[in-house]
Order: sequence, then structure tokens, then C-alpha cells
Amino acid sequence: MLELMARGGMRVGEVLKLKPEDINDRKLQLRDPKSGKEREFIFIPQKIADRLKEYIRVENIKAGKRIFPICYEAARAVVKKAGSLVGIHLRPHDLRRHAATYASRCGVPIEIVSKIILRHANLSTTQMYLGKVSDNEAMKWIENIYA
Repeated sequence: MLELMARGGMRVGEVLKLKPEDINDRKLQLRDPKSGKEREFIFIPQKIADRLKEYIRVENIKAGKRIFPICYEAARAVVKKAGSLVGIHLRPHDLRRHAATYASRCGVPIEIVSKIILRHANLSTTQMYLGKVSDNEAMKWIENIYA
């Protein structure tokens, strides 16, 4: 659940609605997404797709059933506990922000971060998600550009 938010950029509500039939290898289908569209798609790394399929198999989750049959508050508690285990204050949406910031710092074009990972209609919304850039990081990127 945490990896889908942190690596797939999914909202907690999207993760909680997932059913086995929504999974097509590394492509996850979201039904009735926040955007108002009929459906949207999430792309996840193969490693996460494999773990998700194995979880469904081991837990014997049947078609039509939610993969994570918990409420929002329970999911929030799971995220908070994971954060406390590593000594940070963590909320579900922080994991979505992490997905965007990590992709951006790895050189993924902002258009891909915005339209594919976060599924935002406007780039300006995405820019609010990205973490702050330190002076050291700015200098590193400038050196890399002109190296």
C-alpha cells in the first residue's frame, strides 16, 4: 500500500479502491478518479507490480473484492506508524509528494511528472508538490547541465 503511494504517486483513496481486475501487469486502472474522468491509469515499477500480484495471490483476494479492505483512517494510521518507525511525521499525501519530487530529481520532465505520475490537469498544481531545492542541489544541477 505504501509503495503504491510513494512510487506510483497514488492517492490513498485510489489505493483503497483497487481490485484485482484493475491490475494489468504494471498498469493499474482507476475507476471514477478524482479528475471526474471515467477512468485513469497508473504505471508502476515491475518490482511493485510483482509484489502486488504476490500479495493478491497469498491473501487469496477474489475478483470484485478490494485489495486493501480498510478505511481511510486505518490507512492513515498505517502510514503514520511507518513514519514513526523511521523517526518522521508522515501522512498519506506525503508519499504522493515524494513520488513527484523523486521523479523530478531523477530528471523526469515535469510534463511527465504532472500528466502521467500525478495526473494533474495543470503544471502549476504539480509545482506545488515538488520539494524545495537547496542551494547545493541547484549548483549540482547547473554543473551537470554544463559538464
